[in-house]
Amino acid sequence: MTWNAVCSIDEIVPNTGICALVQGRHVAIFRLLGDAEQVFAIDNFDPNAQASVLSRGLVGNLGSRIVVASPIYKHHFDLETGECLEAPENSVAAYRVRVENRTVWVRA
Repeated sequence: MTWNAVCSIDEIVPNTGICALVQGRHVAIFRLLGDAEQVFAIDNFDPNAQASVLSRGLVGNLGSRIVVASPIYKHHFDLETGECLEAPENSVAAYRVRVENRTVWVRA
């Protein structure tokens, strides 16, 4: 696994996601603003819907978990782990993310 520069943090509208091609994989990257800025990355491919759509989902919380709801079947994916809460067998990969000098880096 290597660190890959993806984009400037300023190119991601707060509380939304974008899709990027990282090492041949479609990766959904989310920027959340709250008490502190957080950045997450999971696979963009929703195995429930068989479509690359997770970056377009709505971000929110279910209890203490930060999730994205897939825009097709509304399954919730934990942004820290990639776990699909409604169908754990269809969980996705989660990636380490860091921001340095306003650049978003994903390890894949």
